[in-house]
Amino acid sequence: MVTVTSAVVLLGLVIAVLVDRIRLESLAKSSIFLPMAISAVGASVIWRFMYAYMPAGRPQIGLLNAIRVALGYDPIGWYLTPPWNNFALIAIMIWWQTGFAMVVLSAAIKGVPSEMLDAARVDGANEFQLFFRIIIPYIRGTILTIATTILIMVLKVFDIVYVMTRGNYDTEVIANRMYLEMYRFGNFGRGSALAVILFIAVIPAMVVNIRSLRQRRRES
Repeated sequence: MVTVTSAVVLLGLVIAVLVDRIRLESLAKSSIFLPMAISAVGASVIWRFMYAYMPAGRPQIGLLNAIRVALGYDPIGWYLTPPWNNFALIAIMIWWQTGFAMVVLSAAIKGVPSEMLDAARVDGANEFQLFFRIIIPYIRGTILTIATTILIMVLKVFDIVYVMTRGNYDTEVIANRMYLEMYRFGNFGRGSALAVILFIAVIPAMVVNIRSLRQRRRES
């Protein structure tokens, strides 16, 4: 929850600021937003091929292991070896959601009044001061909304874990365990209990998100 949420918000914010200053802004945004057009299952299948592992001495069909072997290293079971397999799944979530954060934050940054930025420049503020003392405070509500939205997505993630590992190799999450207990093992009571736990875990993030939206509406 911490790594994916922080990385997505940070990368989305940095990319939104950078692409706002280049000539091919629309092309850059489209290429970064493209993963959002893919379903979670599709993204998982793509990265399953990226992480594909074959024992040493056999042809590597996975891109990452093919590069490692070409450089003289042994292949790695990227999504088979704890705890690194969790970071492999985290990378998929970051790649998949960064475009969403970038588009929303870019729209928020464009909404910062140019008069405010010009006045700060006249007062001698540099670009870093503009970013941290004007832009960030002005779009704080949007950043909080994006963070809570991504947090909810991470809490209820199922597709990526199910496609990549089925919850094996110490990659179990609540949603996957709920599915297994209810539909594979027939433990409907445990599955329902896990669903309630997931719902309770999501409530605080939803409350923060709603309060942020109401505050932004009052300020506007």
